[in-house]
Amino acid sequence: MAKCTLLLLGLLLALGCALTSSKSIKAKHLDAESETLASLNRSSFPKGFVFGTASSAYQYEGAAKEGGRGPCIWDTYMHKHPEGKLSGGVNYEGINYYKNLINELLANGLTPFVTIFHWDLPQGLEDDYGGFLSPNIVDDFQDYAELCFREFGGKVKHWITLNEPLSYSKNGYATGKYAPGRCSDWLKLNCLGGDSGTEPYLVTHYQLLAHAAAVKLYKDKYQVSQKGSIGITLNTDWFVPVSDEKKDKDAASRALDFSYGWFMDPLTKGHYPQTMQSLVKNRLPEFTKEQSEMLKGSFDFIGLNYYSGTYAADVPRQNDAKPSYKTDALVNQSVERNGVPIGPLGTMTLMIPKFRWRNPLPIRKESTILIAIFIIFIKRSRMVLT
Repeated sequence: MAKCTLLLLGLLLALGCALTSSKSIKAKHLDAESETLASLNRSSFPKGFVFGTASSAYQYEGAAKEGGRGPCIWDTYMHKHPEGKLSGGVNYEGINYYKNLINELLANGLTPFVTIFHWDLPQGLEDDYGGFLSPNIVDDFQDYAELCFREFGGKVKHWITLNEPLSYSKNGYATGKYAPGRCSDWLKLNCLGGDSGTEPYLVTHYQLLAHAAAVKLYKDKYQVSQKGSIGITLNTDWFVPVSDEKKDKDAASRALDFSYGWFMDPLTKGHYPQTMQSLVKNRLPEFTKEQSEMLKGSFDFIGLNYYSGTYAADVPRQNDAKPSYKTDALVNQSVERNGVPIGPLGTMTLMIPKFRWRNPLPIRKESTILIAIFIIFIKRSRMVLT
C-alpha cells in the first residue's frame, strides 16, 4: 500500500443542493455560505488530495440485456416482480467491456477505484439460495472477487469490496425500498416476503464475511504482485441528540452503533457493538473465533459516504412481538427540530473515525490506514434511485 497518507480521498459537492431553501435561515447566513463556497477551489485542499466522482454499474450503464449480461435482483425488483456462479461460465464480453473502460480511464488521466459489489446480486443466486441471506454467498463472492483481481488487477490499484452495505441490508431487507424488496408482512409495505427483525442482521453478517474473505484472498495472493489496496465503503448519518437530556444523548450513541458501528466494530474489534448485542439478543448472529480474527483489520482504507445529519430522540421499548431493525435501536430520528431543519450541523461534527475508532489497528511500517470520506450534500426529497 502507498506510504503516503490521504486524510480525505474524495469530496463530492452538489453545491446547488448544499444551501437549504428553508425560510428559517436568515439571509446573512446564506450570504456567508455563498461567500465561502465562492472562494472554494482546488488550492483550498492539501497536496495529494484526490478529487473524484462515482457511478454504479446498474444505475449508470443501462443495457439490461446486452453484452451477455444476465438478470440481477434489481431487474426483478424494478419490474415488480446466467446463473451468477463461475461454474456457469464467465461472460468475457462483460470482461472486455470493463477492460476497455479501465483503459480509457487511465488514458485520460483518471485513476479507477473499482467497487466489486453495488447491490446488483445475480438473480440466479437469489433464486438458488437466497443470496446474502445464506452463508453460501461467501464462497461465491470470493470467487467473483478473484475473477476481478485476476482480470483487472494489473491496472486497478484501488479495490472496494462493498458499497454501502448498510443501505443494502436496511433498504433491501428491513423496509423493502430497494431490491430484493423484502420486509415483514405486518409492515404492510407490499414487500416480497421477509422478516425485518432477522434478515437485515443476517445479510449484514454475510456481507461482512464475504468482504473479509475477498480481502484475505487479495492480500494472500495478489496484493504483493499487483501493489494495490483494498477496502470497503460504508455510509452513515451523524446523529445529534434532540435535547441535552442523557436519554437523548444515549439515543444518539445507539443510533450510531446501529449504523456505522454495526460495521466498524466487526472490522476493528471482531464483534458487533455491545448495545446491539443487548437489544437485538439472539436475533443478532455471532462470529466464530476464526471469523472474528479474519474480520479484524480486513481493510487498507475505509470509505465513508455521508449524506445528512439527523436528530435522535429516545423512545420506549417497542412491541417485542413485531421486531424490526428500524425500531431495535429505540431511537426516533428526524431531520427537523421545532420545525427547523438540522442543516449542516452533522457535517461539522462528523469526525467519528478519528475520535471513536482512534488507532483501530497496529501501525505498520509499510502502510497507514486511509480514511476516505465522500461527502454528498443533497436534499432528502431528491434522494431517488434513478
